[in-house]
Amino acid sequence: MSEPVKIVMDAMGGDFAPAEPVKAAVAAVREKDNIQVILTGKRELIEQELSKYEYPGEKIQIVHTSEVIETAEPPVMAIRKKKDSSIVVGMQMVRQGEADAFVSSGSSGAILVGGQVIVGRIKGVERPPLAPLLPTKKGVSLLIDCGANVDARSSHLVQFAKMGSIYMENVVGIQNPRVAIVNNGAEEEKGNALVKETFPLLKECRGINFIGSIEARDIPDGYADVIVCEAFVGNVILKLYEGVGSTLISQIKQGLMTNLRSKIGALLVKPALKETLKTFDASEHGGAPLLGLRGLVVKTHGSAVAVEQKNAIFQCLQFKEQQINEKIQEHINDI
Repeated sequence: MSEPVKIVMDAMGGDFAPAEPVKAAVAAVREKDNIQVILTGKRELIEQELSKYEYPGEKIQIVHTSEVIETAEPPVMAIRKKKDSSIVVGMQMVRQGEADAFVSSGSSGAILVGGQVIVGRIKGVERPPLAPLLPTKKGVSLLIDCGANVDARSSHLVQFAKMGSIYMENVVGIQNPRVAIVNNGAEEEKGNALVKETFPLLKECRGINFIGSIEARDIPDGYADVIVCEAFVGNVILKLYEGVGSTLISQIKQGLMTNLRSKIGALLVKPALKETLKTFDASEHGGAPLLGLRGLVVKTHGSAVAVEQKNAIFQCLQFKEQQINEKIQEHINDI
């Protein structure tokens, strides 16, 4: 039997820590035999949460840390000063080969800084991007970058396209994934300076299936599999996507409860509606991996509950099994 994939879970990160990270860890090891979860954080609090569940004890380990990096702390300073925090200790375990991946709902800034400073970039990768999966009418699309590099250069975006294609082909299983760059129109001559500079480079890039520009309204339709942009644009798209999705679901539920007739209708459509809404639930797809690092780091929402964090753990398993880091390292300079 092969060695289990070891995944560090930051038990102190996020709005609902340590309850939700612990719940996610328990659910993950119950469902998969080939996973071991290492919870970093304050031992007493973690043990208190673990006592609520039955689980295979050898599959969950606690590594005690005395410090917590708070969301409002300056990321660089926090990483330097809080050496015994759940984030720093977890990333050090990945760096030293004691774990295969690190998952956290904690401080985005600290995770981005720690990923580059502690885990380190794959040789040849200029900037690691955050890349979440977005639900679409045709399945999922990868948004790259959504928050790591607000002042990206054209060479960075070309690398994002390459790494995104590798991820979608090997993790999601989409052969020859379609790559598009976010633009304010379909025509090649449109866009800001960054888009105009990047567009011809993507056209000439070997190994990717570049289909041109994509307008934001075409993203939910699944027009492209890999959506390339710098982090400011990507973060706006992601947050708007999530906001519209949750508002729409709320409005649909409210409308179905308006009167007796709508309530009767709701009973009839509930199974189909539930399945449809589930496909547009971002938590079903886990977190956003920070691609291009020597080890895997996955960032989940600060408000993530156990289901999203559990799916992020499963993401790490697939990432390891498909050897995504090795494939990025092999192909990153073939541009």
